[in-house]
Amino acid sequence: MHADFHPSQRAEWAQGQPISRLMARALEDPELISLAAGFVDNQTLPVEPVRQAMDGLCSDVRAARAALQYGTTAGYPPLREWIRERSQQRDGPEHTVPLERVVITAGSNQLLHLVTESLVDPGDVVLCAAPTYFVYLAMLSGLGVRAVGVASDAEGMIPEALEEQFERLRAEGQLPRVKAIYLVPYFDNPAGVTMPPERRAAVVELAKRWSRFTRIHVIADEAYRELRYQGQDVPGTQTCDAEGDTVVVAGTFSKSFSPGIRVGWGMLPADLVGPVNDQKGNVDFGSPNFNQHLMAKVLELGLFEPHLTALRAGYREKLATILSAAEEHLSCLEGVRWLRPTGGLYVWVCLPPGTATGSDGPLFARAIREGVLYVPGEYCFPGQSRETGQTTLRLSFGVQSCEQIARGVEKLSRAIRDVIGG
Repeated sequence: MHADFHPSQRAEWAQGQPISRLMARALEDPELISLAAGFVDNQTLPVEPVRQAMDGLCSDVRAARAALQYGTTAGYPPLREWIRERSQQRDGPEHTVPLERVVITAGSNQLLHLVTESLVDPGDVVLCAAPTYFVYLAMLSGLGVRAVGVASDAEGMIPEALEEQFERLRAEGQLPRVKAIYLVPYFDNPAGVTMPPERRAAVVELAKRWSRFTRIHVIADEAYRELRYQGQDVPGTQTCDAEGDTVVVAGTFSKSFSPGIRVGWGMLPADLVGPVNDQKGNVDFGSPNFNQHLMAKVLELGLFEPHLTALRAGYREKLATILSAAEEHLSCLEGVRWLRPTGGLYVWVCLPPGTATGSDGPLFARAIREGVLYVPGEYCFPGQSRETGQTTLRLSFGVQSCEQIARGVEKLSRAIRDVIGG
């Protein structure tokens, strides 16, 4: 008789994550207007720029062979240099990291995983804004890490609330287990808010001040920085870290160019470079080399900026559409309010007290019957703060056409009206 199969503890920790269920819902019914998926607009994917870059790369046999061979664990040096120079142009030469502190990954999610796995042990604590990126919350769960929520508002994580959490964790004897603070400082997923420089500086200062047992890192997930549609750029989070020993920056080309190419990066404090590359060497000893060479060729040929300009214009129109539709269809519903982002892909909606938005609640079911899908806000709240999100939801305007966005918001308004009225 064979013994029963028992998955690992980490496999069990990773069970039941919401992203798979939401994707399955959308795929089950192609008529459903999904305002849930945080995908990029399929019509804007850069087919022609990629064709030109591919032609340029493959026309040089030596370069093509180099791209088709294994690469280094840290990544293709010309691509890493471009990322470093881009950072210098935006944030000033005094904040530029050395090339050895730039690492290429298969999307920014791999960077987040590698950094987190290099910092934490099961039972450790990561402080996250409430709400925050629910895929990262699932990642922490899969690593056996406790995510602790910190209250946030229309400008992101509240420094005073962060200090209160530090005080509470100290009183509980848990301060030695706090290893990181996770932020999405630009047009965050899910709420679409951008943290002003003074708040970022306050968070970094608190991380340094409370690093009494081990260094507490600030992980700044800057995946949406390129997707600004109004106003001026805000300096990167690393500009708040004069010593360069606290802030980790995660970036990606997935939102600004192509998610299928799967090229992301990290800019790391010096002490993390070795551990992250060691972890990465065990996993893949180098993210797909061809993709990195292809992305570098796109940049070399000057194809990235024109695509990004067109992408921003398209998303700017979609954001205007969803906000206009919200004004038309949601403003008449008592107690319904939403945030107005200036970039990114998401709009955060808050409903009246008692209006449960969870996947097991009446609104979610009613919205499905109307033909629209959203992300329940409770998914975006860590553990003990999850109740706070039970009357919230996230809408994404990236995938659908302007017409479908408007229709989706109208359908959602009917569902809300029915549930509130019922």
